[in-house]
Amino acid sequence: MARLREFDTERAVEAAMNAFCRNGYDGTSIQDLVDVTGVGRGSLYTAFGSKEGLYLAAMDRYREHYAQPLVEVLRQGAPGRELLREVLVAAVDDIVRDGSRRACMIVGAAVGRIAHDPQVASHVQSTTELLEEALYQVVAEAQANGELSTERDPRNLARYLLATMHGLRVMGSIKPDRESLMAVAETALHPLG
Repeated sequence: MARLREFDTERAVEAAMNAFCRNGYDGTSIQDLVDVTGVGRGSLYTAFGSKEGLYLAAMDRYREHYAQPLVEVLRQGAPGRELLREVLVAAVDDIVRDGSRRACMIVGAAVGRIAHDPQVASHVQSTTELLEEALYQVVAEAQANGELSTERDPRNLARYLLATMHGLRVMGSIKPDRESLMAVAETALHPLG
């Protein structure tokens, strides 16, 4: 008779996600994962198959906790410029509040894993496309309503805003200084017209 899993899988994935955000994939050992999840090595392998399997589960959790809620905020229908500013300010506030200099899991995966891991590349691409599309919808609607200038292509502006958000995460992991990060966020709004 097979043994039942004797741990909270969701809690383990959450703990692993935080470890991967703090230390990256390569900087997080199996022993680190055992320590942060409180789950034995064998049980982790049984549940997730490998360290990479747990990493992919953690990427899914990251998407649920960070990307999906952001998409929901962007779909609120608030005035475009105001909404985009709120999103950038919220990103800065989250970075500064966190204080642990955690990097964005998507940025970390893009830099460290996608070149040699097609599953991670697929996760990163789908999450990035989800965010880009939500930003695009806000920009295109704001341009159609006359809230934003139509001088620039809305798809390119969405990509620019996404790159800015990722850049804020990188800058914040180096130095989570609110004043500097807010200066970048405010500057990012100027090209919107």
